[in-house]
Amino acid sequence: MLSIIVAKAKNNVIGKDNTLIWHISDDLKRFKKITTGHTIIMGRKTFESLGRVLPNRHHVVLCKNTKLNINDENIEIINDISMLEKYIKDSEENFVIGGATIYKQLMEKCSKMYITEINKDFEGDVLFPEIDENKWKIVEREKGPKDEENSFDYEYVTYEKIKTH
Repeated sequence: MLSIIVAKAKNNVIGKDNTLIWHISDDLKRFKKITTGHTIIMGRKTFESLGRVLPNRHHVVLCKNTKLNINDENIEIINDISMLEKYIKDSEENFVIGGATIYKQLMEKCSKMYITEINKDFEGDVLFPEIDENKWKIVEREKGPKDEENSFDYEYVTYEKIKTH
């Protein structure tokens, strides 16, 4: 099963210059708690932006160049989205963590989305795809805690795909 996890601004911005625009400590802790022990799926740029291999997670990196010089047993390089079939059909939850192209390509194949919705517009060059409210329903909404680093409100919103018969 695939799930998306992302933090996005009110205007759907998720990044700028291959970096996160905001630093929300509680959101980073939540990301770690949700994804630890699972597979995380990402594009090459997202992998590079991490700066390191995240502990206790299997990394799947979608990349046109499978000859990337990465020698780590926690990293699997694939060059075609069809190679994700085992993760899509898996009964375990696997997380799509970005970037925009990967979210767009895999949103239809996901069953759940964990979205940190920041109630502020940001300037950026990477956008999260529009959420089709005919295909997704909100099953949980929780206000994120304020701290001295952030002057904006945010919520943790969990979506589930609406089952069609």
